[in-house]
Amino acid sequence: MYNKLISFSLLSVLVIACTPKVTETIAEEPKEVVVEEKEDTNPCTTLDELSYSQRDKAETAYVLYKDLIKQKKYSEALPLWKTAYYTAPAANGSIKYQFEDGIAIYKDLYQNTDDAKLKAAYVDTVMQIYDKRVECYGEKDYIDGRKAFDYYYYYQDQSSPEKTYELFKNVLDAKKEKTDYFVINPFTKLLTDKIINKEVSVDEGRTYANILWNALDYGTSSGKNEEAWEIINNYAPARLENLEGIKGLYDCAYYEKKYLKLLEENPDDCEIINTVLSRLLWGDCDAAGESVAQVKKIKGEKCYTPPPPPGPLRQAFNAYEEGRYPESVQLFENFVASTDDVAKKAKYNLLIAKIYYRDIKNYPKARTFAMKSAEYNPSSGEPYLLVGNLYASSGPLCGPGTGWDSQIVTWPAIDMWEKAKSDPIVRDKATELIRTYKKYMPTKEDVFLRQLKAGDSFKVGCWINRTTTIRTAD
Repeated sequence: MYNKLISFSLLSVLVIACTPKVTETIAEEPKEVVVEEKEDTNPCTTLDELSYSQRDKAETAYVLYKDLIKQKKYSEALPLWKTAYYTAPAANGSIKYQFEDGIAIYKDLYQNTDDAKLKAAYVDTVMQIYDKRVECYGEKDYIDGRKAFDYYYYYQDQSSPEKTYELFKNVLDAKKEKTDYFVINPFTKLLTDKIINKEVSVDEGRTYANILWNALDYGTSSGKNEEAWEIINNYAPARLENLEGIKGLYDCAYYEKKYLKLLEENPDDCEIINTVLSRLLWGDCDAAGESVAQVKKIKGEKCYTPPPPPGPLRQAFNAYEEGRYPESVQLFENFVASTDDVAKKAKYNLLIAKIYYRDIKNYPKARTFAMKSAEYNPSSGEPYLLVGNLYASSGPLCGPGTGWDSQIVTWPAIDMWEKAKSDPIVRDKATELIRTYKKYMPTKEDVFLRQLKAGDSFKVGCWINRTTTIRTAD
């Protein structure tokens, strides 16, 4: 029995507590010593509460099942885990790994059956284990995040996107900027998709996008889980920035914080100065306010260009500079339709493509107008350069920001940049982009594991939906 106790203590990394401390209380009448046990605040059964034989059986089960878990022998571990868990779910009153082990066992059972009823029963048990952990140790908001995470990644057929979304929302409502790191990426994906598809209101989208931004700032600066936050920052910010194309989603404060800093870093870049001004106005900053006046002053001093003569083209530029992006696109389209000048058709279709890319964040539309530009000026490499940039920027849109799904977008991007190289004007830029992005392609091992090989054709899905050639970084 002594050896078993020692084994269990080493296994849990926490020494099982001795009998509860006692205090002596001297009552006035009668004059006698009354021994009071320290209150046990854990509502779940612990080993200390068991009889000698029950405790011996439970401790043995804890030790034996854990060894099997380490060997990934989940089916063999299950009956022993049940004995340990259902006899003393709180173990020594402080350890929690028994809940994680039970979840791992039932997850393995779920993944190794095709029986729909069994799958549902296994997931139901997983959720019961989570609930029991909350009963024993609290942390409901953390556990709700775990539940939502599991539904999103492992048990999608046992939940609905709406149910998972609401569960994640509850976590953000409770934890705000202290939301657990593992919640950020899946909820960002659900939220941004719902906003883009108009399944949630702009007000709701703004509320939760702002919480996510605050959580990113808080988590990144916390100094904890640095590797995880690096992965998150390769995904969530790009997805959230893509929402800038939705009018009213972000307020003036958001655009001032982001774009005035960009201006400070690039005080002489006219393209950036113009972008900052239009973004502030797009974000409904006061046209007569301090921030807009500051940027207008800088633009007047460093970037003055004579406006086009009065007419449709001037109206289009005015609309763009004032942050009225959809209106400016329509006006540029009207101009393109009204002119017979092929060079102007090419130029302004490309400009429309850039507005859709940089400002409205609609990549499919941007590609459409870039390719229209290429039709009018086949010798220009600029449209292909832009489409390549669209594809290369789609890692967070088409995957988690890292890994296979996010890496394969480099293949069609390089296809476009190879086409752009035929134009001497942009050849150096295209060559530089190809050299930069080659290192982000999948490795030979990644390709081999998927039973593919370099040189074969491969269709990249997502919004890109193009057939390309498999390449590797090594």
